[in-house]
Amino acid sequence: MNAITDVPGVLVGHHHRVGDGWATGTTVVLLPEGTVGGVDARGGAPGTRETDLLAPENLVSRVDAVCLSGGSAYGLAAADGVMRWLGERGRGFRVGPATHEVVPIVPAAVLFDLPRGAWGNRPDADFGYAACAAAAAGPVEQGSVGAGAGARVGSLKGGIGTASAEVGEITVGAVAAVNARGEVVDLSTGGFHAPGEPGEFPEPPGWAAQVSALPTDLNTTIGVVATDARLTKAECRRLAMSAQDGLARAIRPSHTLFDGDTVFSAATGTHAVAGPAALNALYIAAAAVFARAVAHGALAATTVGDLRSYRDVWASHGS
Repeated sequence: MNAITDVPGVLVGHHHRVGDGWATGTTVVLLPEGTVGGVDARGGAPGTRETDLLAPENLVSRVDAVCLSGGSAYGLAAADGVMRWLGERGRGFRVGPATHEVVPIVPAAVLFDLPRGAWGNRPDADFGYAACAAAAAGPVEQGSVGAGAGARVGSLKGGIGTASAEVGEITVGAVAAVNARGEVVDLSTGGFHAPGEPGEFPEPPGWAAQVSALPTDLNTTIGVVATDARLTKAECRRLAMSAQDGLARAIRPSHTLFDGDTVFSAATGTHAVAGPAALNALYIAAAAVFARAVAHGALAATTVGDLRSYRDVWASHGS
């Protein structure tokens, strides 16, 4: 399906509101029990939760879900709903003898989309809960949905994108909420920076001049890279670091002082990795799939208000 859900057991759900003063949402990645987690944050303005927990030297190595949300720091409240949904099902770090005595481990990151809607309209715990209820395997809806509902990438509408690849018997997949200060396309050609994506489309007349006059927002591209490989916590962190390399390939400039670029990683542990060369191949794949996921987020996005989508600007490109 060319999606993060190609990794067996990984589910994705969206919840968003668009219209009537709203343009924001939440995306949740639900993970199988026993999944090892990692994180890498490189932007200068991250909005995150439970990232210190994922450091290799700290106690908890398993994660239950990752919450990606709009709403800037306010949107971190969406993770409360994810915890509530998981807690009701007995999922989490066990702290007592009863099945309900658990603390769900839900790392989260947010992006800045506050200008897209009326002030005060941002995701809360109900968004996170609803995204969990909607989570499923199979194709992942892309574009102006979930955490990508109010996203912007440079001069264009951003959105949710996903991609996957196979490395032997191992699958690597990514989902990205693309909301960067930089551009995902070369404005002189309309071609995507990410290698292997459509390129060389004519520049709309006067578009570069229009872009230079556009105001800039605070930003952030956030996402998850997942694999069914068996990784340690430190190896899992390296997977997230590699995905950040893919982000840098796809967006220029990336990791700026105004972006909070954060990538989480997840390893479900189904397949053993046969040595350092095989491990390195996974890291190469992580960069490639995250770059493609970023491009797919922009390709699938639809215009919201006066923020035009790639499809509308370069209308001659149909896929």
